[in-house]
Order: sequence, then structure tokens, then C-alpha cells
Amino acid sequence: MSSVRIGFPAVLDRIGTGHAVIQASAGTGKTYALAALVARYLAEGRATLDEMLLITFTRAATRELRERVRAQLLNAVEAFGRPESVTDDVLRRLVDVPAAEAEVRAKRLRDALAAFDDASVTTTHGFCQLVLRSLGVAGDSDSNVTLVENLDDLVSEITDD
Repeated sequence: MSSVRIGFPAVLDRIGTGHAVIQASAGTGKTYALAALVARYLAEGRATLDEMLLITFTRAATRELRERVRAQLLNAVEAFGRPESVTDDVLRRLVDVPAAEAEVRAKRLRDALAAFDDASVTTTHGFCQLVLRSLGVAGDSDSNVTLVENLDDLVSEITDD
């Protein structure tokens, strides 16, 4: 597994195939780097969307990650339609290929966009809950459990009781 401390845009060149962990402080470009890597791996045919798992900590971060990845894929598809006007370094790397390869890459990205609603972008606890549910009775967990991010209401209810 690669562990990279962000120094974007070098992160795109330093992460090879396989698993990658991106660790960095807030506001350093992790979400941008992840969206760029997803677009790159999809375009290059290194992975399909159903082979990727993007995990973050909060539901808000998950929503943002999902939106940013989808936007990056849309931008990449549009870039293949107008490669001469691309100014973004990440997109330039994707589209700066021979015409036959560009068409293949654009198709991969369009296919990924068509299947994007099924993409595995989730929180850490959401992923764990999914794994436990997939284990069935072997997981020995309550199937009616609902995970919540904020326990204030529950604490108030218990205190009132």
C-alpha cells in the first residue's frame, strides 16, 4: 500500500497501482487529489468504478467527495471533446494522448458517469456497517442498528428518563 503525504500535483505521479492511502491536513487538496486519481485510473483503464472504494470520515465529507469526483469525471469527459482548450494540468495529462487512445479513455469515463450512482463512496462507519450486513448471521450484529453521527438527542432522552 502506498502512503502519500500530499504535495499535489506530484501525488499523481508518485502513486502506483494497487492501494493508496492519502493522508494530509485539512485544506491541502486531498479531495482534489482523490478526484483526480479516480479520473486518471478510470481513463487509463487501471480500474473500473465498481472496483474502487472511497472512504472518508463524515457524511458531509462523503457528500463533498462524491460531488467532486462526479464533477471531475464530467470535466474530463468535456475535456476530451475540446482538448485544445484544456488548461488544467490533471486534465491535460488525461487528454494528451493519441486520438485512438483518447476515444477509449473518453468512453471509459462516460461509462463510469453512467454507473456513478452505484459508486462506493461512504463513511468509515458506513463501510463497516455494510461489511457487517454482508456477513449475515456470521457477523453477529443487530440488523436493526442505526448509526448516528451525533448522540446529543439520545443523551438528552436518557437523561430525561
